Amino acid sequence: MSAGCFRQALAGGRTQIGLWLGLGDAYTAELCASAGFDWVLIDAEHGPNDLRSILAILQSLAAYPGNPVVRLPHGDPALIKQILETGALSLMVPMVDTAEQARDLVSAMRYPPQGIRGVGCGLARSSRWGADSRYLTEANDRVCLLAQVETVEGLANLAQIVGVDGVDGVFFGPADLSASMGLIGQPGHPDVVAAIENAIDTVVRAGKAAGVLSTDPVLAARYRDRGARFVAVGVDASLLAQSTRTLLSQFRETTSQPSLGFSGY
Repeated sequence: MSAGCFRQALAGGRTQIGLWLGLGDAYTAELCASAGFDWVLIDAEHGPNDLRSILAILQSLAAYPGNPVVRLPHGDPALIKQILETGALSLMVPMVDTAEQARDLVSAMRYPPQGIRGVGCGLARSSRWGADSRYLTEANDRVCLLAQVETVEGLANLAQIVGVDGVDGVFFGPADLSASMGLIGQPGHPDVVAAIENAIDTVVRAGKAAGVLSTDPVLAARYRDRGARFVAVGVDASLLAQSTRTLLSQFRETTSQPSLGFSGY
């Protein structure tokens, strides 16, 4: 995928349309990337991804023109360092509830004196194993941090979180937010939708990028029109599951006799 920073794409005038990658497989990730999404999310929070699979997926996506974003399971500085050294430029970190957490994440993603990231890029794909002579001096400006706000506490602190220098965008997780609001399993509940729309307004006023995931096309368009600059509209695992179930149900409903032979494609 593109070597440019996702931050630059978010600063443009066009909403970035994305897809969630949760299958943990480089081959299926490349298949999905071939559709031409503006960004894809490699999920290591709920998807079965680890350092090795993230590296393989990033390598498989390198030929495609979107931006990969890696969602970490948590904001541990050591893990952030490792993921950045695989070549990831854009990170999403879940459950950011306070500005203090956000500042710690900004620091973990940057080399001193702006941050605390350890220096060992000669061993890393991120610097092309030392072949990129500008890496150490430019790395801090290449990274993009997306803080995921998905609790009532996070919403209460949103203005402070989005005001942290180095937080490039805020992503809202409807599933966890609905649970935090006492509406678990209802990400499309009017109260949840209203909370996200108000939160998008707060992010836009701060001059930052707001993002959200919605597999409901009407709701996704509503968030886009409200001002969200990066919107994920599908999940690879869900698309595969739904398609296979639909296919089977169609044949169970319409096929009265067994096939007499193989027809091919």
